[in-house]
Amino acid sequence: MPRTGPRGEGVPILKQRFSLAAWRVRLLQLPRFAKRTILAVADFLILSFALWVAISLRYSEFWVPRNAIAAVLFISGPLFTVGIFAAARLYKFVTRYLGYLGHSRIVAAIWLSVLIWSLLVFMLGQYGIPRSAILGYGLLATLLISASRALVAMFLETSGIHVADLPRGDAERKAVLIYGAGDLGVQLLGALRRSVEYEPFGFIDPEPSLWRQFVGGLKVYPPTRLADLIDDYDVHEVVIALPEGRRRERRRIYNEIQALPVKVKILPALEDITSGRARVSDLRPLEVNDLLGRDKVPPHRDLLSRSTTDKSILVTGAGGTVGSEIASQLAQLAPSKIVLFDISEAALYEIDERMREIVASLLPGQRRPEIVTVLGSVLDRVQMRETMASNEIDVVYHAAAYKHVPIVEQNPICGLLNNTFGAAVVAECAKAAGVELVVLVSTDKAVRPTNVMGASKRLAEMVLQAEAADGSETIFTMVRFGNVLDSSGSVVRKFRRQIRSGGPVTVTHPDVFRYFMSISEAAELVVQAGAMAQGGEVFVLDMGEPVRIADLASLMVKLTGLEVRSPERPEGEIEIVYTGLRPGEKLCEELLIGAHTMQTEHPRIQRSDEPFLSSVELKRELERLKAAMDVRDVETMHAVLMQTVEGYHAEPRVTPGEEAQAGAWRPSSRTLH
Repeated sequence: MPRTGPRGEGVPILKQRFSLAAWRVRLLQLPRFAKRTILAVADFLILSFALWVAISLRYSEFWVPRNAIAAVLFISGPLFTVGIFAAARLYKFVTRYLGYLGHSRIVAAIWLSVLIWSLLVFMLGQYGIPRSAILGYGLLATLLISASRALVAMFLETSGIHVADLPRGDAERKAVLIYGAGDLGVQLLGALRRSVEYEPFGFIDPEPSLWRQFVGGLKVYPPTRLADLIDDYDVHEVVIALPEGRRRERRRIYNEIQALPVKVKILPALEDITSGRARVSDLRPLEVNDLLGRDKVPPHRDLLSRSTTDKSILVTGAGGTVGSEIASQLAQLAPSKIVLFDISEAALYEIDERMREIVASLLPGQRRPEIVTVLGSVLDRVQMRETMASNEIDVVYHAAAYKHVPIVEQNPICGLLNNTFGAAVVAECAKAAGVELVVLVSTDKAVRPTNVMGASKRLAEMVLQAEAADGSETIFTMVRFGNVLDSSGSVVRKFRRQIRSGGPVTVTHPDVFRYFMSISEAAELVVQAGAMAQGGEVFVLDMGEPVRIADLASLMVKLTGLEVRSPERPEGEIEIVYTGLRPGEKLCEELLIGAHTMQTEHPRIQRSDEPFLSSVELKRELERLKAAMDVRDVETMHAVLMQTVEGYHAEPRVTPGEEAQAGAWRPSSRTLH
């Protein structure tokens, strides 16, 4: 039936004419008790008719009870069945969505009532009710009751009646479709049915074998029916019920749905719903973090525990995005102690509070590691040595670094001191303290860098490579990966803030690409990579496909329900503006310096043996670099980086008539390397 008016205007138009649609509305407007009473009376009449037909067919005549006892026995049969229906709570089922469970319960209730009633008939004497009619009654009752439920569902579900057409009492329950008919979808269905906000009426699933089947009592439709279902049944929301790790499939589904007039939501973590920490009302709109990144690979439990269980672990930069996530995951892996080291008091306080909450929430029997906080700088050699010695550190995850390219580009001396010479201090102290393993958290910007931050991190890698080559008992290794989603200073946070303020969203260049990975997966892979280290290797994380930043900006605008303003869509709310590449910025980052990589035990971690300077040569160049930094000799600093860091291309930015100032750097290369 075609729609008679825009959404939300169905009732006034329906009431203007006498039609089946109007009766549907009136039925749905009735109170629940009235609906159940009508259904019970209808069942009694249908069952009475079924019993009368069964007896009449047996006698081949129009049967009429011969006495009062026969009449009572006749009426008691349908009454028994209706009573058992009520006891089986069948009248609390939503008739439109009865499903397999409801129909199975109907059949069981009918035959249980037939058994009880037949015993009553035989005990009192048959009084004209033949035994064969009892079996016929059961068969006819099953057929007619099931058919009546199907007809009622068909009547109420016929297009033309919408949730929005109902008065306030029922309209508050939003019609929703669940995308995903797997275990997660079924468990979500149960939670939605217990809620007062949502009324699920079907599943969408790409698996052809499920189409036209019933899951949890709801029909499964193919994705091609999505647009029609949204229009015909006035669906307000589609809830995606897919695990967190299946981001690729989430992106595909979102691309299918984004043009349709419906909100797309995602459920909180299922364990949060089942444990009571989250409710169905916590369903939230999709965010970019739900779509970017790759499908998650289950971690190797042996790798996670190999270098963590019963170990005393130091995390530098523990208050940062990656450091805090590494520390949080370590708490679940039964270390004896976790030492949180950071130069920021505020960040250290936050991670300390978070860690103590995590430890307190561990299950009985799980080891609760001791948490120690140390406020200090990785450049403080005395403090670093004392921290490692007093806490008997076994493993170091060195995540402390200045990482924001424009800031380090303007402050190269601070960046080089912290990132390069800080790593050298950590390596030296770890070697002296007999630490088993040091894992440096590195970045894709260290590969053929066009900025000081990348060069400083490549030098840090070379420091650890040189230490490993000298045959130290301490294992030194590095883990290199790209951008972490929603980290501090992340472009995601920047775009979100700009969209919230009404735009414009600023993108440096239309052809800038970046790799992205979720914080949790990055930390998990860092721990697993460290467990495989032999010394001196660079582990490179598989980052998946790079993301075009302009597409990311457009996606984030659409996820908020807004449109990007463009010549084709001048009515759009948010404009994307291109501001030009920043100093030291590449169009696309890389992960490998050389072409020689090897697969490891983990499918998402590759091993690369890359060239480096010997410890003697590197020490000489670092001494030159430090001497130039001490006197603010920009040109010598630049020359040392050009000579020691493979692929480094940058030059001092000199204003005509002025001397080069510290921190004034201009990348000469703005092309894809």
